[in-house]
Order: sequence, then structure tokens, then C-alpha cells
Amino acid sequence: MTRIGILIGSTRPGRKGEQVAQWVHERAARRGDAEFEVIDLLDHPLPHLDEPLPALTGQYQHGHTRAWADTIARFDGFVMVTPEYNASIPGVLKNAIDYLSAEWTHKAVGFVSYGARGGARAARQLRALCELLRMSAVTPQVSLSLHTDFENQATLKPGARHVSALDTLLDHVVAQSTEGPAATPTQRETGEAAIRRHVDGIIDAVQAKDLEGLRRRYSTDVVSFDIDPPLQHVGIDAKLKNWANVFTFFQEVTYEVRDLMPTVGEDVAFAHGFGRLSGTLSDGRAVGGMWVRVTFCFREIDGEWLITHDQVSVPLDILSGKGVVDLEP
Repeated sequence: MTRIGILIGSTRPGRKGEQVAQWVHERAARRGDAEFEVIDLLDHPLPHLDEPLPALTGQYQHGHTRAWADTIARFDGFVMVTPEYNASIPGVLKNAIDYLSAEWTHKAVGFVSYGARGGARAARQLRALCELLRMSAVTPQVSLSLHTDFENQATLKPGARHVSALDTLLDHVVAQSTEGPAATPTQRETGEAAIRRHVDGIIDAVQAKDLEGLRRRYSTDVVSFDIDPPLQHVGIDAKLKNWANVFTFFQEVTYEVRDLMPTVGEDVAFAHGFGRLSGTLSDGRAVGGMWVRVTFCFREIDGEWLITHDQVSVPLDILSGKGVVDLEP
């Protein structure tokens, strides 16, 4: 039977990863299409990478490396549970991944992250790392907020939507793992990865206040239904003017996109999720921003996915006619 490892990516005292992994395992154990096992890095105390040869050679000289390799090789796919530390993944998780190569390659992987902002930045970095190792990273992921999914920021109490998201993530991990280690990414999966990288590029450009970097992400005839009036902004110059206005308000800006779900066709794709701008205003005040709903529509133009339409919205209270801006995804 297909075997899926649930990897706890933190060894920090007081970690919440054990709770999260237990929740994943309890939900997964209800399934009959795979066997699930928790892999705890506490049980595999690896020193800072001490192998003299690159992992690509597969020539492991130390006993702790060989034991770790034997553990990972037993599994057909993985769910990686990671917190976000300083906008990144824990060093112990990166170290454990770096020890091996072939044991990870071509295996499916899904991500469950947690943190003050859902661990989205850690999941993003972990996805890029796993794709570099030629793992098949599934599109669905779960992002748990310390503020809304942990009682008193201590005890995991995930919302119902996270249960549904986890089930979908497990569906994808099991399905891709069942295909076997020789499986290669489909055209759809390759396209989904490209869409994620494209949105990551927007995040990086916004945070760097890089208008030219943003220009490369949109088609020249982009139509934007942004949160600012008027009803629509037509053309790349109008879109960039909106971003330039944002940059005048912020001394430092953070842009987050959470729960991004791409769907890719032959030459058209779209993705939806939640976005939030936050940071430090020009007068030095820190603002947390508000979550909005975002949709990106793409066309493949000259071999590159470009955004031809995007839309930002907030829910509307019908009776008052006012937008509802205090919701968390």
C-alpha cells in the first residue's frame, strides 16, 4: 500500500508542530487508500550537514545519514508540517532535507504551515525547495493562523474550512504518490507551478517597490478591477499607477497571498485566494492591513504566463452598504 510520511519540521521546545501533525494524522487515518506515519525530526538528531560528498552522489558516509535515508526511502509521498520562523522554514528542516537527494526525488509532497500569518512565507520557500529537488508539490495546501486556529495561541482548534482543505491536500498527495516514483509532472502540474512562481514574483516586486518588476507580470492590455475606484483600470500603465499609489503610502510594505488555488488550461489559467497589504506607513505607523479576495486571470503569451485580468473585492454588508474589512481567511 502507498505510504505517506507526515514530517514534523520543528524540534523547538514548546513547538506546535506535534499538535498539527497529530491532527493531520488523525484525519488521514480515516482513509483506506494509504498508510500514514508521523516522522519526527526529534527522533532523527542530525548534526549540521557533515557529509563530505554532495547528496546527489548517494554515497553517505555517516551512520546517521544512512539511517535518515532509510527512513525517507520507505515513503512514497509526504506531508510536511512547518512553522514560520523569521519569514522562513526552520533551519533543522532545511538541514534534514539537504542531507538527501534521490530519496526525495519524484515523490509527492503537500504542505501544512502555521504561524502568525499562517506560515505562508515558509510554505512558499519550502515549495520552491521541494520543486528544486524534483518533488511533485501538490497545489492544495493548509495555512493555520496562530490567531484564529489556536485557542489562546496554544491549542490547535482548526476551522471547518481547514478540515476540508486538508482532505483535498491528502487526496492529491495520495493520488500522485500512487502513480509511483517514476511519475513526472503533468502539463497541468507544470503550469500550476509556473502560476505560483508568477504570483511569488508579484509578491517580491511589491515588497521591493519594483514597478518595472511588476510590469513584467502583466499583459499590456490588462484590465484590473481593483479595490480603488473607478470600476476598472485598463492597460498596464493604469495598473502600475495603482501600485505606485500604494508605494507612496508605505515606507515598508508587505504583501501576502494565502490559499492560492491555480487552475490551468492550454493557454488560459486563473487563480484565486486571499491577499493582504500591510507594513509601515510613511509616518512610521505600523498597520496590519485587511484581507481581500483576489482573482488572477492569465494568458500564455509568447511562452510566458501573463496576468490579463485581476480582481480584488471585499464582502459587502447589504443593509449598511459598507464593506466588511475585518475578516480573516
